[in-house]
Amino acid sequence: MNPKDRIIFPLDLPTERAALDYAALLSGKVGMFKIGLELFLECGPSIVEKVRTVGAADIFLDLKLHDIPVTVERAVARVADLGVRFLTVHCGESEAMLRGAVVGSQGKVGILGVTVLTSVGSDDILKSGFLPQYAEDMKSLVAKRAMMAHDCGCEGVVCSGHEASVIRRTIGDGFFTVTPGIRPDWDGKVSDDQKRVMTPMEAMVNGSDYLVIGRPIRDAKDPVAAATKVAQEIAEGLAARH
Repeated sequence: MNPKDRIIFPLDLPTERAALDYAALLSGKVGMFKIGLELFLECGPSIVEKVRTVGAADIFLDLKLHDIPVTVERAVARVADLGVRFLTVHCGESEAMLRGAVVGSQGKVGILGVTVLTSVGSDDILKSGFLPQYAEDMKSLVAKRAMMAHDCGCEGVVCSGHEASVIRRTIGDGFFTVTPGIRPDWDGKVSDDQKRVMTPMEAMVNGSDYLVIGRPIRDAKDPVAAATKVAQEIAEGLAARH
């Protein structure tokens, strides 16, 4: 896989026009475009084909489904014919929900289990009613949920770079780790809603397969140059890993 193909660029933009402009600009420079809840609700399912038309990249539909198993299964079945590469479902509390998502996918879309959002910290876990052991060692909670997702037939999980190495050691290769919260050293903007962050190189060394990286590319003076720089760091991280 080319290092650039490991970059997932989120089209977290308020309008269809803005999203398509970035998709055209970064066409061939990143591996996937992530369509999140905001854009999907604004434009509807047709946005998937429109992004695919202007941008040479796969589509990652990040809806983070979380409902009763039958509802999730039916929702995923509706997504299966859109031709997307990945779809997110919260690991949540139910193996049945994850299994329902896998059944609904019909083998046409890879299901990614969302373990713990990278905006969530130890204090949040404790306040949410989890055992103190999971607040003190969030890697154990993420690893537990990742194993559940694997056993249910998911293709991978969304996790921070801090947990990717644990998942790779526990489950092995072939189970994808998709990592948001990526902040290059040269970006200089660390004051945002992400708490568990890493640089592109650190995340790759730790075992991440794909990196979701938005603001450092989107807000750069030259987004194409920024994407190229991230790809170079990914290559360096892969070399260091091996």
